Amino acid sequence: MKNKVNLLLGSSVGIVGCGWLGTALAHQLKKQNIEVLATRSNAENVEQLKSEGLTAEVLCLPTEQTLLNKHPIFNRQCLVIAITPQFRQGRVDYAQKVQQLVAAAKASNCVEKIILLSSSAVYNGLSGLVDENIKLDLSADKVSLLSQAEQAVLLFNEHRYGKQSFNESNDGLVNRNGYVLRLSGLVGPNRHPGKFLLNGRMLKSPQAIVNLIHQQDAVGLIQAILTSNLVGGIFNGVSSTQVTKKQYYQAAATALQLPAPVFEEDEMLSGDEPKIVSGSKTKAVLNYHFVYADLLKWLDQGN
Repeated sequence: MKNKVNLLLGSSVGIVGCGWLGTALAHQLKKQNIEVLATRSNAENVEQLKSEGLTAEVLCLPTEQTLLNKHPIFNRQCLVIAITPQFRQGRVDYAQKVQQLVAAAKASNCVEKIILLSSSAVYNGLSGLVDENIKLDLSADKVSLLSQAEQAVLLFNEHRYGKQSFNESNDGLVNRNGYVLRLSGLVGPNRHPGKFLLNGRMLKSPQAIVNLIHQQDAVGLIQAILTSNLVGGIFNGVSSTQVTKKQYYQAAATALQLPAPVFEEDEMLSGDEPKIVSGSKTKAVLNYHFVYADLLKWLDQGN
């Protein structure tokens, strides 16, 4: 059964931080004649987007709020926040950036939906099966910052009777919805996991379970949320593939005819179960059918 995407003509989407995933989403929406505005943080990357036929503007965060409020991205009905936290680069302003975007959306006369592309790294420190309702371990700075950003988007939700408004239905109900899509590790075009093995470095945690999603399914889930009538919420974006890291990267190496990967034999702490991100809610509530549910099979296809 194929996924049904039925965005209404006339809808418009803004993608903040239009990188590898955002660009794939933008092209898919453009094929459906949806008006898309993409942003990147520097002019060079914006020119690259324009060369691919996309409408793009520079948007660098964090910035002065009153200036941000005037940016044309907030003249779109739907806003997809695809900026990366850049924790590895030592950045700690991710939550501030998202909070600024939400504040500007609240001040606009157009934005009705915000989708934050978050990360399953928000489950760091937990073990066993984790779902959208589990209590997070906020003791780690990374988890705390991700959670703060998510809460800012979820607080965008507004459903009330009020004065005449850009997004009110005939009965005077004002609707604004905030969604969080917690994406697992992304694979897809130019991101075959076997390529991570080319530097020959030793890999950690061989018994950990891989939690991954293909780019095409990440785009599909974003579209499913864009077209849904759900009143906000959190959703995990993860495939059904549940094998150990050792099994998966061995298969990835075989697919690219590379030497078998070398793992550090650091056993998991006694009593800890491997962390498995649950995709049950997403499949049931969004009625989404994965194109690449089996990422072991995809490894051989490599697309």
